[in-house]
Formats: sequence, structure tokens, C-alpha cells
Amino acid sequence: MSAVLEAQAYSILMFAALTLMVVVTVGVFYLTAVEWRDRRRRSQERQGRR
Repeated sequence: MSAVLEAQAYSILMFAALTLMVVVTVGVFYLTAVEWRDRRRRSQERQGRR
């Protein structure tokens, strides 16, 4: 494999890895926010029943 193709392959793999890390990070933040919102809503419902 020539050096140019090897450099392109590494660039593509780095871009794919960075993209996947961003997607996973955004997903974790989204799930954390949804869980926080649901926990807050359940807490408010419990307080409203009393």
C-alpha cells in the first residue's frame, strides 16, 4: 500500500472514530437528561398526591 493510501485510510478511520465518539456522547447526554426529567416529574407527582 502506498503512503498516500495509508494516510487516507488512517484519516477515514480517525474521522469514523471521532464521529462515533460524538454520537455516543450525545446519546449519553440525551439519556441522562431524559432520566433527570422523568425522575423530577415522578417526584413532583409523589408530592402532589400527599
